[in-house]
Amino acid sequence: MIGEVTGIRRIRMLYLQLLYRCNFECLHCFHGERLRHADAFTADEAINLLTLMRDQYGTESVTLLGGEPFVHKDLPQVVRYAKQQLGLRVEICTNGYRIEPRLATIAPYLDLLRVSLEGVGSTNDHIRRSGSYQSALHALGLARGLGVPTGATMTVTSRNITEVLPLAGILGNLGVRQLKLHCLRPVGNAASHPELLITDSAAYADLRERLQAAELTIEVIVDEDLSEHGAPEICAPAAGPSEIDRIEADPRGALTMSCKAVGRDSHAFWYDKPANRIVHRPSPTDELTLAVPDVVYARV
Repeated sequence: MIGEVTGIRRIRMLYLQLLYRCNFECLHCFHGERLRHADAFTADEAINLLTLMRDQYGTESVTLLGGEPFVHKDLPQVVRYAKQQLGLRVEICTNGYRIEPRLATIAPYLDLLRVSLEGVGSTNDHIRRSGSYQSALHALGLARGLGVPTGATMTVTSRNITEVLPLAGILGNLGVRQLKLHCLRPVGNAASHPELLITDSAAYADLRERLQAAELTIEVIVDEDLSEHGAPEICAPAAGPSEIDRIEADPRGALTMSCKAVGRDSHAFWYDKPANRIVHRPSPTDELTLAVPDVVYARV
């Protein structure tokens, strides 16, 4: 259905939000009140969607996230099937909080464990949860010991922009391969915390200069909205390409092609779980009608 409407024939990666439920309630989380919703993929539904995406769109990689994917009771089953039966590259994005027993179980099937952090020590814990910083570092260390490559993500806010470089240095020393920096978007919980938004875009230019000057051992990937003049206007879904990098499925089955549309109910497509098919449900505010630009990432 996506191909018939947009001309897109190949989608390299599926971001699969297994559930909304989370053991955190971060100040900037784009899910907002949905963190308390019960919507979730069953193991069979997740496997069916992964199989459909591989067979119909040539999808070769999946990132499992939530909510918090490690609280999903069937996470090991989904991970094993994705790797062993479908041959997909499997990544998990997690808060890293007390995940050690389950991580050891699924480590042989993981290609990357990516942990979310929002600064160093108390800065992170204030935004995320008390004790979460040390727990995340411990999870990264365990993953390395199990032979699982690691990465990290950070959403840049007014509270943590000065800690990007210190955190990058700490992560590099732990053997973390990549730090991915996201621009805060005022949706979900972030809409209730406008103090987290950075109002002076020159701060982004300063951050980029300091990153470029630093001798870091970790690769840093930056959302191009973290620049003084913002990202270029690239409207990938509306431009009619035959291939896109990613699509994201939320726990209800709503599919979104642009990160800038995630959390805004701007989806034009849905995965119909009972029918195991993708359907087109256009609206005046969907990401195709509004030509929502995709997020552009670049290496520093």
